[in-house]
Amino acid sequence: MQIWDTAGQERLQGLGVAFYRGADCCVLVYDVYVMKSFDNLDYWRDEFVIQAAPSDQEYFPFVVLGNKVDVDGGNSRVVSEKKAKAWCAAKGGIPYFESSAKEDFNVDAAFQCIAKNALKNETEEEIYLPDTIDVNASRPQKTSGCEC
Repeated sequence: MQIWDTAGQERLQGLGVAFYRGADCCVLVYDVYVMKSFDNLDYWRDEFVIQAAPSDQEYFPFVVLGNKVDVDGGNSRVVSEKKAKAWCAAKGGIPYFESSAKEDFNVDAAFQCIAKNALKNETEEEIYLPDTIDVNASRPQKTSGCEC
């Protein structure tokens, strides 16, 4: 699996076609403490669809991560889980995870969902999977209840 992180950087926008074309899943990440990052989800989703031009735009797999849930420095969270889940539901039931990259919270569960979605449209001849994969062997992961 190849993962490309553009981090929303404007200087990489011109490379969108090169980054996105041929992708099997798109992960949209926002900061639960920054409303602008949440508000930009529509832009980044639309931009991906334009640049990647997937053959089945209506059913292309996206996953949304609400990141930085570990922050507790007196700041008030500005994007509720309920608001994020409502946005995902309105966009066709996009899987949603709350996560913390810093604390490694829910990262494994999210990436299992991402990999599963990416592999949905692959044929057996195109992929190789070992007999077993257990990314949670070392610790349990809390999920947001996503049915991935």
